[in-house]
Amino acid sequence: MTTMGAGMDGQVGRRHSALLAATTLAAALALTGCGAGDSGARDSAGTAAEAPAANGGEAGRDAAAGAPEGAGAGAPDLRVDQRAIIYTGTMRVQVDDVDSAAREATAVVTRAGGFVGGDQRRSADDDDAVAELELRVPAAKFTDVVEEMAKLGRQQSRQIDTQDVTEETVDLEARITSQRARVESARRLLARASSITDLVSLENELGRREADLASLEAKKRRLADLTALSTITVSLAGPAAKDIEEKAETGFLVGLRGGWKAFVVSMTVLLTVLGALLPWLVALGVPLAALLVMLRRRRKSPALVAPVSAPPPVPATRSAP
Repeated sequence: MTTMGAGMDGQVGRRHSALLAATTLAAALALTGCGAGDSGARDSAGTAAEAPAANGGEAGRDAAAGAPEGAGAGAPDLRVDQRAIIYTGTMRVQVDDVDSAAREATAVVTRAGGFVGGDQRRSADDDDAVAELELRVPAAKFTDVVEEMAKLGRQQSRQIDTQDVTEETVDLEARITSQRARVESARRLLARASSITDLVSLENELGRREADLASLEAKKRRLADLTALSTITVSLAGPAAKDIEEKAETGFLVGLRGGWKAFVVSMTVLLTVLGALLPWLVALGVPLAALLVMLRRRRKSPALVAPVSAPPPVPATRSAP
């Protein structure tokens, strides 16, 4: 009995040990599976999260590499050499010899690739002479020519102005392109016209569109001329030449001087007219005055009148008895 009990106890103990071992193994496998699942989920999530980032980075780099320089496709080009700028300058230089300085200025402009657009001279005397030259020079040589003009003598004044017409030029190009398309459309419609009324109407419309296109192209040529060739107006003045631009003065003395000058001018004009008429007055006035004197003397002398005889007396009539 004791041996049987001991055997039974050993079997029960082995069963409990086997059951405990199985339970422990199952728990260990469950924990291992959960950890692997979490790790796999984290790995897959990380991979999925990293893939778009990597793709986005590559796409961003590709876009950055393929995109043009600037903030965007519509960003303006801010480089100075790509902008349309009109340069104009006005200078006044005092020189010893106006004619010689004018020839030197013309030579400087010719060497720079420009030309003289206008030449006006005022010269009462060599020291009082003034020459106004309108010089057209390439925009790239504008600054150099201005400095050369300043070296001709003593510079009295200088004014440089610029006008940026880049936006106007771009807008004009777009309008010309659109207007050309409208002209071509009108020509195609005119070619398919089937009646006299449509033909006349389309011809008038085509004429208006072509006129608008010609006007836009003329503006474009004008802007291109102003941007390609800058304008410099140079006044070359002699040593005794007065400045044309005088400050406006006001006051009683200024008005008195102006009134006296006007009076002197008026009297000068009056005396000039009187001097011109005096020979005519002498030639015609003396005979006329003599004739008037003679007529007046005749009126004052007594007139010779013949005596008039008295009429005979009329006899008185007698009344009837």
